[in-house]
This record gives sequence, C-alpha cells and structure tokens, in this order.
Amino acid sequence: MFRLDYLSCILTVVSTVLIGRRYWEGWVLAGINSAVVCVIGFKTSQLGFIPANVFCIVLYGFNLRSWRRANTNS
Repeated sequence: MFRLDYLSCILTVVSTVLIGRRYWEGWVLAGINSAVVCVIGFKTSQLGFIPANVFCIVLYGFNLRSWRRANTNS
C-alpha cells in the first residue's frame, strides 16, 4: 500500500530545501504536497485540512508567479 503521509513528508522536506535555495520549483512541489494533504484529509474524514491547503495552493501559485517574474527581470 502506498503511504501518502510518507510522500507528504518527502515533498515537504524537498520543497522547503528548494525554496530555501531560491528555486521556484520548490513552490510547485509545495503545491503538490498541499494537494496530497487534501487527499489525506478527505480519506481520513479530516475535512478541515482541505480548505486550508486549497488556500495554500492558491498562495503558492501567486508566489510562483512572483518568483518567475523576478527571475526574468534580473
């Protein structure tokens, strides 16, 4: 059985390292991780995780756009 909690753990660590090194791909992985947490929340009936992580996905999208724009201007 595939463990989504382990996948989320790996995505959290890798995305944090990438964002810390100022790679925009970290925001993409963080968004994927938030989607995984939404699935975990749905499967475990912890529905409070879903709106919080949808908000995070939107925020990551804005951050990604800002970072990509800043990279093309420099």
